[in-house]
Amino acid sequence: MTPPRIAAVPLDHAGVRLEPLGETHRAGLAAAGAAAEIWRFLPYDGTGPGFDTWFDWSLGLNREDKETVWAVRNMADGAIVGTTRYLNIAARDLRVEIGSTWYAPAVWGSHVNPACKRMLLAHGFETLGLNRIELKTDLRNLRSQAAIAKLGAMREGVFRRHMVLPDGHVRDTVYFSIIREEWPEVRARLDERLASA
Repeated sequence: MTPPRIAAVPLDHAGVRLEPLGETHRAGLAAAGAAAEIWRFLPYDGTGPGFDTWFDWSLGLNREDKETVWAVRNMADGAIVGTTRYLNIAARDLRVEIGSTWYAPAVWGSHVNPACKRMLLAHGFETLGLNRIELKTDLRNLRSQAAIAKLGAMREGVFRRHMVLPDGHVRDTVYFSIIREEWPEVRARLDERLASA
């Protein structure tokens, strides 16, 4: 079996559009990512001058097919509100991670995150034929853990002292996954949430 090419393609669902990251997204993402709390648990600092470093690095990974990076557009007002990606891509094993996701605080708790996860999971399982999709977050990030668990992902454990963050904190990382057999139930749960959003 030939592994699928896992490249960014435009995706739309429930009033949210995922657009393959391009230079045209720089200003919108800079505005969306201006709040320092966005970057607190991430392994890079995208505030101030760090934003262009983060953006250029992300754009390069996308162009080289090393990661699959999207900008997130809220179609209600057309604004760019964040970013997400497939990373740790193991095409031969039909496995990716959804991560490096962040949103402007104005859309936290809204329909944006479940819509994005619905698109990325559907694309992964239904279009690419993946077996497993992983998600991970900082052990201290209880909001993110709750959002991942609400999807129906299984908590698999904690990678202790997993990575060093820009502020020197040594992060413990919680791993979750959804496997192909679980997708129909997860999809139904997401569809129900989005229908009532």
